[in-house]
Order: sequence, then structure tokens, then C-alpha cells
Amino acid sequence: MKIANSVALVTGANRGLGRHFARQLLERGAAKVYATARNADAVDLPDVEVLPLDITDPAAVAAAAAAAGDVNLLVNNAGIITGQNLVTGDPAAIRQELDTNFYGTLEMVRAFAPVLAANGGGAILNVLSSMSWVSYEYATAYSAAKAAQWSLTNGVRVELAGQGTLVTGLHLGPTDTDMTASLDVPKNDPADVVRAALDGIEADLVEVLADQGVVELKAALSADPRTLYPGVV
Repeated sequence: MKIANSVALVTGANRGLGRHFARQLLERGAAKVYATARNADAVDLPDVEVLPLDITDPAAVAAAAAAAGDVNLLVNNAGIITGQNLVTGDPAAIRQELDTNFYGTLEMVRAFAPVLAANGGGAILNVLSSMSWVSYEYATAYSAAKAAQWSLTNGVRVELAGQGTLVTGLHLGPTDTDMTASLDVPKNDPADVVRAALDGIEADLVEVLADQGVVELKAALSADPRTLYPGVV
């Protein structure tokens, strides 16, 4: 799919990866970019069309789909991490992660699938994570939600193939955004991640691995799980 002259909608476009997506889409010649956020006033990019959108609110999602009926590229970027473990964490926070990362993404896909079909098929990009494939202490709820989102991505790819919609999953390791501000680890430049993702869309890829760590992690998935979890008895 070509970015030039496309009409894109980006969720969570007020900061981090979402802001980079909106900006780079315009730089690549998108005809229109809908930049959405729960707090629309937080979107400070010029030349975008701002829409208020909480992806966990079905009514808000339906309103966005009605307002943006010309979209042919949907970027599902919005997500949260609450730092919860599955066994001992706050059940309400765990549900919030699933409501946002899984059900929110699903709500967006369901609402915009007919829009994409009407506009020739287009594409969906789901921002996933290296943690779709591996879990870490104090974020096992996030990993479960992102694993579910990965499976969702594969499932809707099958379902939407008949209408000609490209469904691409973006996997990335720690990236320098607000979400990872507290982590003292090497981080990707978010501009590089977004560039790789949009290159993948233009190349009609169904999966984009944004950094070498993710490439190596995926290769390790076929090994004994103790390779990834050496401390597990």
C-alpha cells in the first residue's frame, strides 16, 4: 500500500509512537491524517485533523468511524501498561490492560473494517511488542494482553483477506517513549521504529520486526522455554 495520498487514522497520537506516526505519515504525503486521543487538546501537531477518541468506549469508536469515513489506513497505536502481575496484581488494572490493548484494538478493527472495505481494502497496522512473546516480572499482565493482541492481529488478517485489507503487526523492543521512561535499558529511537513500520506497510509486509532484539527473540521461540526463562524451576 502506498502512503502517498492515503487517508490515515492514528490512535494515541498525542505523544510517543502515535505522534511520530502522524507526523511521518504527513511527511510521506498522506492526503489526510486523523490524529486521535482521549484528550483531543493534547494533540499539538499541525496539519492533522484531530478527533477525540477513547478506544475503550464503543460509542466513541463508532463516532470516530462515522466521522472518518474516508480512511484507508488504520494505525492502532493506543495502549497502556499498568505494571501488574497476573497472580498478585490488581484485577481491575489487569482488566484495564485487556480492555485497552485487546478489546480496544478489536473495537477499532470491527468499526473500521467496513470503512476500509468501502475504500478499496487499505491496511491496518497494529502496534504490538516484544512482550507479545515473552513475560517479565511486574508486567506479566501486559504480556498477556499483548499476546492476545498478537493473536487478534493474526485472526483479523485471515478474516479481512477477502476484502483486500492488509493487516500488519509491528513488534518492537523497549523504545524511548513515556511508557518506558522508568526503564534503564537501551532503547530504540521511536522515529526509527515508525519509519520501519511505514516501510513495511508500503512493502505489503504482514509483520515488521523493528529491532535486532525482536528478530532474535522470535528466532528463540522454537527453543525450549527455559531458554527464555532460565530462572524457572
